[in-house]
Amino acid sequence: MNTDFRHWINPIKEELKEHIEDNIHYYDGCIDDLHHHLFNEDYYLIGYYNCEQWLKKHGVNIFDGIAFVQEYEEENFGTQGVRRYEDAERLVNMIVYIIGEDLIYNEQYHKQFITN
Repeated sequence: MNTDFRHWINPIKEELKEHIEDNIHYYDGCIDDLHHHLFNEDYYLIGYYNCEQWLKKHGVNIFDGIAFVQEYEEENFGTQGVRRYEDAERLVNMIVYIIGEDLIYNEQYHKQFITN
């Protein structure tokens, strides 16, 4: 993934770590579905204005955000899987989905909160 996005990914990761910590205790399903539960069953953030403010808060230029998600989609689904992002709500929630996926599957951040 392009490292030009690094300056805003890390603060978003920190916010999403809090989201995982705050919500993991409410999840009682298969741990393999945790990412889907936390970042795909419902929007992380709702409302165009709220999402525009979230992007500003994290210093995400709209075009950089679109490039980030479209790069992810092309890497994972090919050129046919690249979507258009016409509003901040859809963009923010896809950014959160991608970074949340990285936290769960690559960094396995959630494992420290799981008790057997």
